Amino acid sequence: MAEIKVTNLIKLYIVIMLNKSQKHGYEIIKDLKSCFGREISAAHVYPFLQMLEKNRLIAHKRVEARDKKKYFMTSKGRKFTLDLMARFNNIIDVSIQSKVQKCASCNCEIYRNGFEKKVNGRKVIFCCKHCATH
Repeated sequence: MAEIKVTNLIKLYIVIMLNKSQKHGYEIIKDLKSCFGREISAAHVYPFLQMLEKNRLIAHKRVEARDKKKYFMTSKGRKFTLDLMARFNNIIDVSIQSKVQKCASCNCEIYRNGFEKKVNGRKVIFCCKHCATH
């Protein structure tokens, strides 16, 4: 089995979409276009689908009158997706860590929309009005 490399957001999104529901290749391209706001070539999609299928991470069934392929995630593919998302979540955690602040009262983490109050002439961040009053 070849190592599956998810090297761009298009591939990541394909894996996520197929983990959510079954899709035709055309539906995948249409959803990618909607997500990224630009044309997505079939050359970006079908070779990756073939690689996923070759490695038994996805399978397909033929449906409808025109005998279209509908791709779906296998159990091995769902495990692959969980592992992929765990790695991706680690990247996200590292990238937003510098933007996370701690409440001056309860020490909870605040990503955005904290409550600011001046204390002794300096701006202090709190998670809520309740913490700011204590």
